[in-house]
Amino acid sequence: MNLRFSAAAAVAALALTGVSAHAGCTDPRTSAQQGAFQKMSPLMLQRPTADSRSEHENAAENIVGTWHVIYTAGGSAFGEAFIQWHNDGTEWENINFPILGGNICMGSWKPIDKNRVTRNHIGWLYTNGVLTGYFTETETDVVAHDGNSYHGTNDQKVFDLDGNMVVEVPGTSTATRIVP
Repeated sequence: MNLRFSAAAAVAALALTGVSAHAGCTDPRTSAQQGAFQKMSPLMLQRPTADSRSEHENAAENIVGTWHVIYTAGGSAFGEAFIQWHNDGTEWENINFPILGGNICMGSWKPIDKNRVTRNHIGWLYTNGVLTGYFTETETDVVAHDGNSYHGTNDQKVFDLDGNMVVEVPGTSTATRIVP
């Protein structure tokens, strides 16, 4: 309840300040904007099976690959994305947000320990196709031992073009591997 109130207050504050940017990848404010996030029917993706268990038992090796991710903030889903984690410590994401608001972003990641990775993610913000700011997201994910799923917590900060933080929103992610 408190998180929902905080998110609603942040959206109201943005409306009052005239900032109406849409985040490129994981802007929780877009759930309050018409058409920004549409709940999709289940995607027909090739999901891991019980026998597709990873050969590795460490997060740094298990995170590499393509993932289907669901993002939530304040207990509500606001985005679905495809993320590719690369073995060179970079990652790339495409989320189901409107193109004019930005829907591609990237970042870097590193292992924390045998079960967890952390990433630093960044993207541009646009309003009707015009650059209006940027966002950062830090995320810590726990990768399943079989390498077929992960879940995590994230912290998103939205900035205007002058570098002023406009809003900060914590959230979560859950992901399932898409097998080749």
